[in-house]
Amino acid sequence: MNPANYREALVEAHEDEAEGADILLVKPGLPYLDIIRLLKNHSPLPIAAYQVSSEYSMIKAGGVLKMIDEERVMMETLMCLCRPGADIILTYFALKAANSLCGEKNLV
Repeated sequence: MNPANYREALVEAHEDEAEGADILLVKPGLPYLDIIRLLKNHSPLPIAAYQVSSEYSMIKAGGVLKMIDEERVMMETLMCLCRPGADIILTYFALKAANSLCGEKNLV
């Protein structure tokens, strides 16, 4: 898919639906928040967003180097995927995010 052509995302999504897809996956998720919203508005299927390893790695590196608050940035990026309509988020931060949401610290 041409990443600059949002219309192509709609065409691909309709083809996936016609072929029996159960979920539409947007990968990578963060650069395509507009596509997540577009699909959410035009498809009855659940929308999944994949936070790819390079996004994870940048956040981890920033945290290790004390350039950012890793937990806050992690949660902010996950919220960024929720806001446009992702029903499912696939992330390497899954366990850490779950612990954070449950109020548990330093378990990962």
